[in-house]
Amino acid sequence: MLAQRFETLVGTTLIPRTSFRPYPTADDRTAWERLPEPLRRTQVDVGESYLGFSWPALPATLFMEYARNGNRRNFERASFARRGALEGLITAECVEGSGRFIDDIVNGIWAICEESFWGVPAHNDVHGLPGAPLPDTADPIIDLFAAETGALLAFAHYLLKSRLDGVSELIADRIVRETKARIIDPFLERDDFWWMGLVGDRWVNNWNPWCTSNCLTALLLLEQDEERRRRGVAKSLRILDAFLNVYPPDGGCDEGTTYWGRAGGSLFDCLELLFLATGGAIDVFHEPLIAEIGRYMVRMHISGDYFVNFADGNATLQGGESALLLFRYAKRIGDPRLEALGVARHRMHPEATLRTRGSLLRKIPGLFTYEQLDNTQAAAPFIRDSWLPHTQVMAAREREGTDQGLFLAAKGGHNAESHNHNDVGSFIAYLNGNPILIDAGVGTYSKQTFSADRYKIWTMRSNYHNLPTVGGAEQQPGPSYRATGVSYDSNDDRAALSLDITSAYPPDAGISRWSRTMELRRGERPAINVIDDFQLEQDQEIVWTLMTPKRADIDAAGTIRFEGGAALTYDPELVTASQERIEIDDERLGAVWGESVYRILLKTNKPARRGRLAVTLIEERS
Repeated sequence: MLAQRFETLVGTTLIPRTSFRPYPTADDRTAWERLPEPLRRTQVDVGESYLGFSWPALPATLFMEYARNGNRRNFERASFARRGALEGLITAECVEGSGRFIDDIVNGIWAICEESFWGVPAHNDVHGLPGAPLPDTADPIIDLFAAETGALLAFAHYLLKSRLDGVSELIADRIVRETKARIIDPFLERDDFWWMGLVGDRWVNNWNPWCTSNCLTALLLLEQDEERRRRGVAKSLRILDAFLNVYPPDGGCDEGTTYWGRAGGSLFDCLELLFLATGGAIDVFHEPLIAEIGRYMVRMHISGDYFVNFADGNATLQGGESALLLFRYAKRIGDPRLEALGVARHRMHPEATLRTRGSLLRKIPGLFTYEQLDNTQAAAPFIRDSWLPHTQVMAAREREGTDQGLFLAAKGGHNAESHNHNDVGSFIAYLNGNPILIDAGVGTYSKQTFSADRYKIWTMRSNYHNLPTVGGAEQQPGPSYRATGVSYDSNDDRAALSLDITSAYPPDAGISRWSRTMELRRGERPAINVIDDFQLEQDQEIVWTLMTPKRADIDAAGTIRFEGGAALTYDPELVTASQERIEIDDERLGAVWGESVYRILLKTNKPARRGRLAVTLIEERS
């Protein structure tokens, strides 16, 4: 999409670095002083909280914790704190313009430039030394956070150079030297970073546009050699093509809604940079795929902060940055429903939008978009029916334009999707915007999360999703474990996804056929029906799992009652219900679900070879 059409134009359309002014610098006082006063005050308050900041130490032993015991969080917490402080200080100085944040900014720049590695231990991939506990400082690696650090320092240089020079010209010089050695040179000279998608056959994911957006920022803002800038921009087109070439035409993000911000969202960052750096010559915002990628988020919105969360995603998305990102994306592609979602998220979290934390690549344009967002009136659109045929994800609600009533999302797909859970044929259900049957999501990342032991983590296993376990056999990971015979239908009366999940289970499960239909019925008696029709090679015990955020009442045979007025019926002659509490001691899961979630088990009363289980979820109305 990009290289073939635009690579030859880069040489004639790329704006020289000395003329490239995508956003106001700190010296453009008129622009910064025009920002709304509440926004200015909030940004200065954040910066003031970092005056006299004590920059956390990053000793070798902290880095080595990942190799020694799998803990990646301790190093990341300290590293990210440094970068968050510098981002807040830089923004406050730009807003206020008084110079009182400069010394702390210099401390932050100096501390980060002294780090051995700008990335994180989990991404430390030393050539010839797999599992090395420390980075090789002679062989810079561009990972997500090394690239982000390069962009952060590039923005510090772009926004504040004259003020940094007032302290010492050596500061800006060091930014250029360190970023050139760690980011710009490796980006230009190496093609073998897997996320580039230029060599080998590894499937790229969010790393591709996320790394590229930050490398491109550093290149455009810092590189003085115009020929190298042109080469870097041309290379970024080829890298992004590797991402777009495997992205499904329906715009679905198989990594889930949490990762969309760094998949589709980072793609937007790249396209925006390319648009600005070429005076609009590189413009693909009108392309159908680019628009579909943006619309994914409004299609997956459930209610409030709740989004469909298959794969490594949280059930809730928080914060104001997403409001601005969705709004800006919507404006570029001209989509009023996506724009309305951005506005609605801003209305839900106005203080978060004012704080607008995150990378300066997002934050700076967000600050200058805030007033337009704040002055726009719109409500969340609540789309009735969404179907992503390539991603094989559906979402449906009772009525367009409201979160009241039943909501169903279901998926097919396969078990080698990016950030995969073994969840072919799983579903989630909400009532009046509240979760009833859930996908628990993912816990805090550790070494195990992306290792051969990933599927020993309970949140990744099929028997902790809303799926059957057959003779003790769970679904398995890999591209061959997939849904077949997928069929979707939607009209005013119903929306339904039907599929066969036999191939999602290993051969020793002994499944001859397992057809599943998940449907939302509309009308006078709305209901969610999940119907399993199965045939096995021999009699087997079958256990259906239903995950729920609150303890349910299972005392009445054939009926399960949930908090919020939902009830699920089943055949007590076929199965018996039990319930277990799953304690949550994980910070990430706890932020969504609290201290626990519950696992309801529907177990066959006797081994079965063939049969049909139907469960129906309704709202009990007085």
